[in-house]
Amino acid sequence: MAQLTNSLNYLFSVSLLLFVSFHCLCFRFSLVAACSNSTDDQQIQHHHHRKWVGPSGHKVITVSLNGHAHFRSVQDAVDSIPKNNNMSITIKIAPGFYREKVVVPATKPYITFKGAGRDVTAIEWHDRASDLGANGQQLRTYQTASVTVYANYFTARNISFTNTAPAPLPGMQGWQAVAFRISGDKAFFSGCGFYGAQDTLCDDAGRHYFKECYIEGSIDFIFGNGRSMYKDCELHSIASRFGSIAAHGRTCPEEKTGFAFVGCRVTGTGPLYVGRAMGQYSRIVYAYTYFDALVAHGGWDDWDHKSNKSKTAFFGVYNCYGPGAAATRGVSWARALDYESAHPFIAKSFVNGRHWIAPRDA
Repeated sequence: MAQLTNSLNYLFSVSLLLFVSFHCLCFRFSLVAACSNSTDDQQIQHHHHRKWVGPSGHKVITVSLNGHAHFRSVQDAVDSIPKNNNMSITIKIAPGFYREKVVVPATKPYITFKGAGRDVTAIEWHDRASDLGANGQQLRTYQTASVTVYANYFTARNISFTNTAPAPLPGMQGWQAVAFRISGDKAFFSGCGFYGAQDTLCDDAGRHYFKECYIEGSIDFIFGNGRSMYKDCELHSIASRFGSIAAHGRTCPEEKTGFAFVGCRVTGTGPLYVGRAMGQYSRIVYAYTYFDALVAHGGWDDWDHKSNKSKTAFFGVYNCYGPGAAATRGVSWARALDYESAHPFIAKSFVNGRHWIAPRDA
C-alpha cells in the first residue's frame, strides 16, 4: 500500500512538472510570437508607408471604326473616363486609321492605348504651326500634335501616331508638325511608331521610356526637355537636303533632363546632325548605337554660335558603330565617353525606371 502511494505521488509530481513546463513554454512562445508579429506589423506598416500607391482595379474600353466596340473614336473613349481616375484603363484600339486629334488631360492618369500593331493601327492628323486655330491665331508648334498627353502613367503599345503634313524644305517657316506630344511623367511606349517630318515627337517634359519604337522625321524629329531613354529604337531620317535627329532643351545644369539613345539604329537619308543644342545645357547621349552613312560632318550642332552652347551642352557617344559613327565625334566638344561616364545614361535608373517600369518591359 505504501509503495502504491509513493508511486501515485511520483506520477502526480511528474504530471505537475509537465503541466507547468508546458504552460511556461506556451507563454514564452506567445510572447515571442507577439514580439515577432509586432515587428512584422511595423515592417508592413513601414513598407506600406513607402509603397507606391498605384491604380486600383482594371477596365477595358474598346474602339473600332466599324462600330463593333464601345466607341468609334479614341477621343470619345478618353472622354468617357472620369476625372481623377484611379483605375488602370486600357483603351483597346482595333485596326484602322483614326483621323482625329486626341488629348489626354492631366486629370486622367493610368491610361493605356493598345493597338493591333503599329502598321495597322494609327491615329493621325495634319496640323502645322502656321495653321490657324479656332481663335484665329496660329497654332504654333506645340499645339499641332495629333495626340497630346498631359497625364502621368500613360502607356502606348503597338500603335502609331502620325502627322500627315508634308515635309518642309530647309528654311521654310511654320511647317513644324508634331505627331505626338508627351508632357506627363512616367510614360512608357513599346512597339510604337511616330511618323512626321519636322518636329515629329515632342518629348516635352517628364520621365519617359521608349522601347523598340520607330521614329521618323526630317528636322529635329525628337525634341523637348524630357528625361527619356530610347532603347532599341529605329531613328529614321527622311531629310531631303539637311536634317537633324534630336534637339534637347535643358536650360540649366541642375536639371536632370536629357535624351539617352541606347542600342538604337540611325537610318535613312541625310546628311543630318545627330543632335542640336536647343537649350543652353542641352544633354544628348548615344550608346551602342548603329549609324548609317548619313551623319553630317561634325555630327553635332550648337544651334546658336553666339551663346557658346558648345561650352555648356553635354553631347556624348559611347561604343557606337557603323559607317557614320566616326562623324559623331567630329567636333572637339562632343565627348567620347568611357563606361563610367556613360553608365548613368545607359541604365534605366536614368529615368528612375526601377520604380515604375515593370521588369519585363525594361
